[in-house]
Amino acid sequence: MHSTRHPVRTSGGALALAGLLALAAGCATSLDVRRDQDPSADLRAYKTFAFYEDAHGGAPGYATLIGQRLKQATREQLERQDYVYSERNPDLKVALHLVVREKQEVRSAPGTRGFHGYRGWVSTDIETVDYKQGTLAIDLVDAKRNALVWHGLAEGRLDAKAMEQPGPAIDAAVGQILAGLRDNAATKAR
Repeated sequence: MHSTRHPVRTSGGALALAGLLALAAGCATSLDVRRDQDPSADLRAYKTFAFYEDAHGGAPGYATLIGQRLKQATREQLERQDYVYSERNPDLKVALHLVVREKQEVRSAPGTRGFHGYRGWVSTDIETVDYKQGTLAIDLVDAKRNALVWHGLAEGRLDAKAMEQPGPAIDAAVGQILAGLRDNAATKAR
């Protein structure tokens, strides 16, 4: 699913990507964020980063607006944590993975109550809800060893507000994934 050859992947195109990012950040209260890191890697030792060259939102030959926004938000978050962007010989390479999936949820609730003869009956109301499930993953790869050293993932339902204005949603999702990256690294190193 995640490929270093194509670090930014979409399911359903750029519009789906926008929806995914919008969902993830728009539903910040229900966003499920998980992180993992190579226990032997000291993230404080890395100083510079760059993106994989083809991390442009999956479009052939050009960067999508969503892909550009995602890279910008990631760069801003990493620079806030004292990493320096450098395309020449970076310590870390950043891979971005995006997927949006159509989902369904079936809900049932007690309905009406009635009597037929001496027996009572209760009907059940069944409702099917369609929604989009978004996943955003950010991988940090040791450029010299070409080895994954840190992985952050956010999953959640996309909401309409975030789909309409994906910029703030992207910023929020990336911020939650990368929150305290160096601080977490220092804690794990102890």
